[in-house]
Amino acid sequence: MSNGFKFLVVVDDSAEFPAALTFAALRAKATGGGLVMLAVIEPVEAAGWASVDAQIRLEALANAHALTQQFAAEAKQEADIDAQIEVREGETRAEIRALLDEDQGIRYVVLAAGAGAAGPGPLVSSLAKGGGLGGRPVPVVVVPGALSREELRALAAPLDAS
Repeated sequence: MSNGFKFLVVVDDSAEFPAALTFAALRAKATGGGLVMLAVIEPVEAAGWASVDAQIRLEALANAHALTQQFAAEAKQEADIDAQIEVREGETRAEIRALLDEDQGIRYVVLAAGAGAAGPGPLVSSLAKGGGLGGRPVPVVVVPGALSREELRALAAPLDAS
């Protein structure tokens, strides 16, 4: 039973994404909240032929749905929580903003930072440069992508009331 607030994770195929998903799913479970998974298909350069463009779009949608289903199953297994899945087309930041405007129950955005020389990742980097997500203010939780599953479980566990 949800308390009405939700954690949003932005789905991608990066090595650090599972850390964001695990943390968000476990925090949602610990706090009685919900989990929303957003996959965004960014526009691609037009190939020049409508049939090729349509095929590329359909493949991207199918891949996004398959990826979100896979990760939703992992969230269910890890935290026994059912994720609300959103698949959208557009620019990632704009689609996050739109979803935050549409779903007032989303109270946290959870991202994972990449470890190593590649940096924290494009979305975390762009948020760090300023401007945030725009629209309604929502805290962004950045989880270190290099944390182990045990470290994530400990970090996401309910706080001891003592």
